[in-house]
Amino acid sequence: MCGRYSLAADKTTFSMTFPDFHIPDALPPRFNIAPTQPVHVVANNRNREIELFHWGLIPYWAKERSIGNKMINARAETLAEKPSFKHAFKRRRCLVLVDGFYEWQRDQVSKTKTPMHIRMKSGRPFTFAGLWESWKDEDGVPLLSCTIITTEPNELMEKIHNRMPVILHSDDYDEWLSAGERPPESLQHLLMPYEADEMTAYPVSKLVNSPVNELPECMEPVGEEL
Repeated sequence: MCGRYSLAADKTTFSMTFPDFHIPDALPPRFNIAPTQPVHVVANNRNREIELFHWGLIPYWAKERSIGNKMINARAETLAEKPSFKHAFKRRRCLVLVDGFYEWQRDQVSKTKTPMHIRMKSGRPFTFAGLWESWKDEDGVPLLSCTIITTEPNELMEKIHNRMPVILHSDDYDEWLSAGERPPESLQHLLMPYEADEMTAYPVSKLVNSPVNELPECMEPVGEEL
């Protein structure tokens, strides 16, 4: 799964990396983003604006907001089948902006877990493939929410975990953000593991274990890269 990530790049870097997106004036650095928090998203049919969505997809038919707590991730292999995701897969796709993510590497001998920060070797921000929904509470107040799609690990990630988020290439943004309904089979080819040789991973402080710790130290290496 993907349950924690970072977004600490400055606005200039964002503008250079995502020239077609409308970058907000306020883009404070985030070092330890956790589920149920607001996250920066570009949704299809929304003019390439970077907006804040609730992390944890709440289907439009849900009776309780809390259902989103269980839907922070969606498996690429079953998107077209799951009632919670299949309609969004056809119509409501998005990009989740990140510059790195965290996963915990388990030592098979000691059974301890080491937090790892995974990012691009270039240091540039990138995007996860996601789905979004608009849900209304009992008072009719809308809430935009999203989930991050995961897939099988690449050669780097399989040393750390058995899943990884789907990372999209910039050349695929237009297709993923296309308006209107798309048949699932026309999009499945995008939901593949990203090239391992463009990524790196290194151990970080256990400060990241708690979402209360929103500190630059969460991203700083404390050991050698894989």
